[in-house]
Amino acid sequence: MEIRVYYEDTDAGGIVYHTNYIKYCERARSEIFFKRGMMPGTGSHHGFVVRDIKASFLATSTLGDILEVTTKILTLKNSSIVLLQEIFKNEKKIFSMEVVLVYIEEGKPCRITERFKEVFSEF
Repeated sequence: MEIRVYYEDTDAGGIVYHTNYIKYCERARSEIFFKRGMMPGTGSHHGFVVRDIKASFLATSTLGDILEVTTKILTLKNSSIVLLQEIFKNEKKIFSMEVVLVYIEEGKPCRITERFKEVFSEF
């Protein structure tokens, strides 16, 4: 997924604020479902929640940059998935994170639905 950096994404020094890289990755994960006409959850009490994030900030980006967010599955289990998400600027990796997502229903971990597993199987 491509993301353009806007003024609102930057700090006073003109550099993308660090938490925005995590937001860009979240958008890319959601977009995986939206492009298939789906929502990333099956209701207000069902869906994926972040359990753990390990992030590496490797370089900066600034106003007007075009960034590419990639997503790869590292592990898919019954109720959780581990993804590697990376952000590139002009083919140079500037951010990387491993994120553990757990599927919940009514606030409790449960099996990822087959419908969602099919979406992830395309990676």
